[in-house]
Amino acid sequence: MPKTNIQFIIMENKLITILGTTATGKTNLAANLAAIIGGEIISADSRQVYKGMDIGTGKDISEFNINGIEIPYHLIDIVEPGYEYNVYEYQNDFFEAYKKIIKNENLAILAGGTGMYIESVLKGYRMAKVNTNEALRLRLKKKTDEELRKMVINSRTPHNSSDLNDRERAYRAIEIDEYYKLHPELLQDVPQLKSINFGIKYERQAIRNRITERLDQRIQEGMVEEVEGLIKAGVGPEKLKFYGLEYKFITQYILGEIEHHQMFSGLNTAIHQFAKRQETICQHICSRPRP
Repeated sequence: MPKTNIQFIIMENKLITILGTTATGKTNLAANLAAIIGGEIISADSRQVYKGMDIGTGKDISEFNINGIEIPYHLIDIVEPGYEYNVYEYQNDFFEAYKKIIKNENLAILAGGTGMYIESVLKGYRMAKVNTNEALRLRLKKKTDEELRKMVINSRTPHNSSDLNDRERAYRAIEIDEYYKLHPELLQDVPQLKSINFGIKYERQAIRNRITERLDQRIQEGMVEEVEGLIKAGVGPEKLKFYGLEYKFITQYILGEIEHHQMFSGLNTAIHQFAKRQETICQHICSRPRP
């Protein structure tokens, strides 16, 4: 089939990136676009990499079938739950998937809402394995939550929005940033991909409504039972809490630490706050000058 004008434009740019807050339909848009232009999707979601964590992460695998066409996708269901997958591994896995897609003469579509993962691809520097810096952590433990937040926000390296609300995650984000300050050569180590970036935006109240409706639907679909199954399979409660949002609040409910209504209202509020942080990150990425 002859290539359309949009295919030629995107092939010239090598990558198309679709990003937005949770509940904006990124997967559906990416899949429909892939069906039109002959593309393959690379997920940029920090929790969809885990097998068995389906409802809580909103994998929506059925959306990769468009009118009978199975859209190839990558970096979903690639590691076991309980494992602490990281941005260093994601960057390596992304480029492996990207090379396969280009070899297939298809177009790569990066889709997701984990800003740290998207930045690791678009900013053009190599991630490195960073060991724990105990001396730095001792100093950081003396900082207030607000001081840690400011340090994370001002860091040059990618960070997840959840790093702003969890001290252990904040320590790690700052630890990585300090490592790059000592090894600035890494910041220029990977050629930047030319990407066309599309940000999906809804009115704030519309997003709030979609989040609440989707949360209610997912609980009805068995999200609590999914977390119970993960615990029975041997995934520790603390690991599940580490994954945040749905897995944190539902684990607390299962353990009897909170009531059902507290789980729902607390989780609903947390997802709304998460969406606001995602929106800020997406605006930053989409407004940045292209390489």
